[in-house]
Amino acid sequence: MVNILKYVLFVFLSFSTFIVAKAAPKNGKWKVAIHREDGRQIVFNLRWEKGNGKTTVAFLNGKEALTTTDIQYDGDTITVNMPVFESSFRFKAIDDDSLSGYWVRRLPASEMRLPVTAVFSNKRFSSKNTATINATGKYAIHFDKKDGKQDPAIAEFKQTGSNITGSILTPSGDYRYLEGAVSGDSLWLSTFDGVHALVIAGKIDKKDATISGDFWSGAKSYESYSGKKEANPSLPNTSAMYVKDGESGHLDFQFKDLDDKTVSINDERFKNKVVIIDLMGSWCPNCMDETAFLSDFYKKNKSRGIEVIGLAYEYSDDFARSQKSLDKFRKKFDVTYPMLITGVTVMDTQRTEKTLPQLTPIKMFPSTIILDKTGKVSFIDTGFQGPGTGEYYTKFVKEFNEKIDQLLK
Repeated sequence: MVNILKYVLFVFLSFSTFIVAKAAPKNGKWKVAIHREDGRQIVFNLRWEKGNGKTTVAFLNGKEALTTTDIQYDGDTITVNMPVFESSFRFKAIDDDSLSGYWVRRLPASEMRLPVTAVFSNKRFSSKNTATINATGKYAIHFDKKDGKQDPAIAEFKQTGSNITGSILTPSGDYRYLEGAVSGDSLWLSTFDGVHALVIAGKIDKKDATISGDFWSGAKSYESYSGKKEANPSLPNTSAMYVKDGESGHLDFQFKDLDDKTVSINDERFKNKVVIIDLMGSWCPNCMDETAFLSDFYKKNKSRGIEVIGLAYEYSDDFARSQKSLDKFRKKFDVTYPMLITGVTVMDTQRTEKTLPQLTPIKMFPSTIILDKTGKVSFIDTGFQGPGTGEYYTKFVKEFNEKIDQLLK
């Protein structure tokens, strides 16, 4: 009888150990692949760290490590929630070195779900051949649309050996941190941040410094692109906003903040101050970068007579859903200025008329409106070039500070 009990206990403990092992991926770097219906894979790396009763997952792209500790274990299912955005992974362990599951992203009225596999590996893209090019530099490119139109962009790369990093800038923002590898005369880069999930492939002709290739994004999107290396490429301003003719330039709005309190631009705290209004949404990767910048800027400069307001245009007009999603931004970036829920969705064609009727249409997110000390619109900046763009971001920060300094005089 004692032997039987020992055997039962051994089987139980072995089974329990198996379950625990399957629910605890190995510490280290993993290569993740999101599988599209067309057979293409969007690959990226994450780092799994478990110790001292805490698990941290970092999504790695170039210099960025976007970390989350919001990880849930339920039997053999591991849910990894992104630190911002309505985006998560549902993993199950196949063995010690592999996982499978789904990437789940909540959309305005539905849910996108794509198959995912992951293997324990520090590789992102394999360089089968020695690099025969150096892709470092800037390229004026255009993406070819299905309707025959071309969208301008700037590709900026930095190559060290077979490793390559960079970003793609468009008139409305940027594709944040790209990372990849160079093999022969070809390059592959990718990124994943919870919304951006993309791969860009290209081939460079050394003779005329041209580049051409393919761009895959999300579940189905595909575009080809081409362009040429240039010293100082530029982008057109296709998303400018202005104060409407006949308007004074003074805005008039009030919305509820994340704590359900009504905040008005006419409140006493905003009078005789320079006010920065950030038009944003919790679904927007570039808004994440601008929120991080503004949160830090506000803490360092609020004593100088500066206020910041975030005006959120969300996927839904459901206050509770918007509140929950925006609260991720507030916590992640320690936002101490008011973030207001407009209650108007980003898809609403009347979003400007319903919220900021004094202005011409809002075309891009994020966009920034700066008010002078009298409460009048002094400057409107559309789009945002974040820290993944290197010198473009450095230039933005310099010019932004100069504008604020001038208004404070």
